[in-house]
Amino acid sequence: MGAHTHGHSHSPDTVGHHHGHTYDGIDWTEQIGNLRREDLITADAQARIAERLIGLPTGSDGQPVIVDIGAGAGGQSAAFAVALAKRGGGRLIIADAVPELLTAAREHTEQALAGDDRVTIETVVVDAAADSVLETVAQADIVWASRMVHHLPDQQAGADRLAKLVRAGGWLALSEGGLSTRNLPWDIGIGAPGLQDRLLAARDAAFVRMRAEITGTVPMPYGWTTTLTRAGLTEVTSFSVLTDHPTATPEVRASVAAWLESLRDHVSDAITAADLQALDALLDRNAPTYVANRDDLFVLGASTIHIGRR
Repeated sequence: MGAHTHGHSHSPDTVGHHHGHTYDGIDWTEQIGNLRREDLITADAQARIAERLIGLPTGSDGQPVIVDIGAGAGGQSAAFAVALAKRGGGRLIIADAVPELLTAAREHTEQALAGDDRVTIETVVVDAAADSVLETVAQADIVWASRMVHHLPDQQAGADRLAKLVRAGGWLALSEGGLSTRNLPWDIGIGAPGLQDRLLAARDAAFVRMRAEITGTVPMPYGWTTTLTRAGLTEVTSFSVLTDHPTATPEVRASVAAWLESLRDHVSDAITAADLQALDALLDRNAPTYVANRDDLFVLGASTIHIGRR
């Protein structure tokens, strides 16, 4: 999810974000529906993130400037725009490698603003792994990147580059990691108990393969707070936000079904035949075992945001 750990299936906790020029081999245009569903389920968390980051002291006099780079379908962009409007206005720059995602993000953000013209929205196509991003994107008080840096060949170099987009006194915020989203009972009555644990383990292994297959990939054998410190930032810390939907609402049911469908694409060759059979039973819309018919689904996860000041 945007602030999340549910949707994006390419990361240790995610299903998909990009293809203009991306490095991960994922066709992000095909993921727009899943990204929108994820934004819906994590909207509360995204609003909390926006309020917290916009409330940070930046030392800037005028209206704040925020960059959302790797914006996906725009859920966090929309949350930033609403928070800026509440505080009197500002400038929001939405950047992504995929033009179709920029269109989706702009539409979502404009819809959320509902005609409030105190926030100006700009979109820009970027390659976050190239120095050209420093010329195409204006400096900002808050630079936000959610589960985007882990798709770059050199994650530390990517963070170094993003840090240069931050104005003096401003903040770089990276949403990376957290706690894997849970949504199924331990025993679902199909196959062996503990299916979700095994699916998550297979997804994590798929993420390792995705990183290994990126051309020019560079290991980063340390955590994100170290990454920000090495990028020259100070006051480095982290905070986490919870996404908690304990009831199987229609949105929760749709979100869980979409997550499992995306997951199947990534892990079908890495799980046992018995687990694949159980997964297919959960995804068979015409069967009584279809997951979206269950009344015991939920969404519980946490996203961690790492911040540092320039």
